[in-house]
Amino acid sequence: MSNPADAPADATVRVSTLELFFDLVFVFTITQLTQLFADRLDRVGSVRGMVMLIVIWWMYGAYAWLTNAVAPNSRMRRGLLLVGMGGFLAIALAIPDAFGPAGWVFGVGYMVVNAVHTGVFAMAGGEGVVRALRGGLAAMNLASASLVLIGGILTGPWRLGLWTAALLVQAVTPFVTRIGSFTIGPAHFVERHGLVVIIALGESIIAIGVGLTGVGIRAGVIAAAVLALTVIYFMYWIYFGGDDELAERALHETADPRRRARRALIAFGWAHIPLLFGIIAFAAGVKKIIGHSLEHTKPSYAVALGGGVALYVLAHAWFRRSLGLGSIRHPLLCAGLTLATVPLGLVSGMAQLAGVIAAFLIAWYTVGDPGVAARATPAQT
Repeated sequence: MSNPADAPADATVRVSTLELFFDLVFVFTITQLTQLFADRLDRVGSVRGMVMLIVIWWMYGAYAWLTNAVAPNSRMRRGLLLVGMGGFLAIALAIPDAFGPAGWVFGVGYMVVNAVHTGVFAMAGGEGVVRALRGGLAAMNLASASLVLIGGILTGPWRLGLWTAALLVQAVTPFVTRIGSFTIGPAHFVERHGLVVIIALGESIIAIGVGLTGVGIRAGVIAAAVLALTVIYFMYWIYFGGDDELAERALHETADPRRRARRALIAFGWAHIPLLFGIIAFAAGVKKIIGHSLEHTKPSYAVALGGGVALYVLAHAWFRRSLGLGSIRHPLLCAGLTLATVPLGLVSGMAQLAGVIAAFLIAWYTVGDPGVAARATPAQT
């Protein structure tokens, strides 16, 4: 197991300001992916964006596990974390042309991020973590990072193919390595991922302003912006209305280290991928329609807006189910109703935004407030 001196003391240790600073650098990748998706709202853009999000999120998650077990409380650790930030910044800067001339920058940045992560764990992760690294985890991480690097150097279909292979390696890694050797401090772990989600939602608010660039401020524009903000609020409330507290309790009450690590991986690793992509898709849709919200919306814009919210709430249903947090009727109903708003977008963006808000409210008053339900439901171990 990890060195107890380095592991967070469960609920008593919270996310440091350095980790929050790191998260701000990471969320820049979300901003870049949103812009990339907004520029190409089609099947190719969706596939490329999702592949990049998965491989990037894998390494962000790896750093969340790292700082959960190894506190950045020395000059060397802080310095190495800064190097990791530099790698993430390079990745983010390369995203707009990642499938063009900047592919090698994406690959090199990814290799740097991977090397720092493995190096810090090897130096300070404790005996259990070192055994996991020697038992195949380091080799698997190096293999996936190498595929990303080689894919960034090669061109054409090789790039997408190798990056897809990298995420497949990442998907099987937890099943062939000893992730139960890693310390999971529930309070720190839940807070760290929650901060990323709320910062990503903040990027959706920025998308409102970006979408209004060059558009005169008038009553209709202000009304559409307020409607978009209301949708973001409901997305916030589903996640932070009580489920974050209950998730912390569920991890805390999962005594077996292997099972706790597995639940953390599914809930905060895999389930957060579609959750973040839903935020990206919604932000891209808002960016496209907000300045022309009273006009007819292109089908791709309407699908991005409504489908993004639906994907977000479905991912949250997966998150709830993986931790045993109770009923998922609210997100399932909300997702169906939200998808039904896509035809409204063909009438006007404002009509669709109003429809999405109505979907949240109908689900809320039909099956109950998800936040209240979360606080009333005992966690299952």
